[in-house]
Amino acid sequence: METKPKPVFEKRIFWDVDFDKLDYDAKANFVIERVFERGDVEDIRQCRRYYGDEKVTEALLKAKFLPEHTIYFASAVIDKPVELFRCYTLRQLNPGLFPY
Repeated sequence: METKPKPVFEKRIFWDVDFDKLDYDAKANFVIERVFERGDVEDIRQCRRYYGDEKVTEALLKAKFLPEHTIYFASAVIDKPVELFRCYTLRQLNPGLFPY
């Protein structure tokens, strides 16, 4: 069985975890969310190449939290409407304080 080469991500994306011990397969959803939130175009390409679009789409749609700009960006990348994102729906159910 051929193993896929591990993606090469910038350590700055995972600044708060032990980068060398990060298990890309066991923590796939965490890795995908973090790469879309903090990575650049090349990081996202590596992520999609390693996990495949189906896994990336599933992880992003099920994420409990993503910053608003990341939701819209991910929506464009995976070609799904923002209303399908769990974190978008949760944000609508729990609006923040009125910004004034």
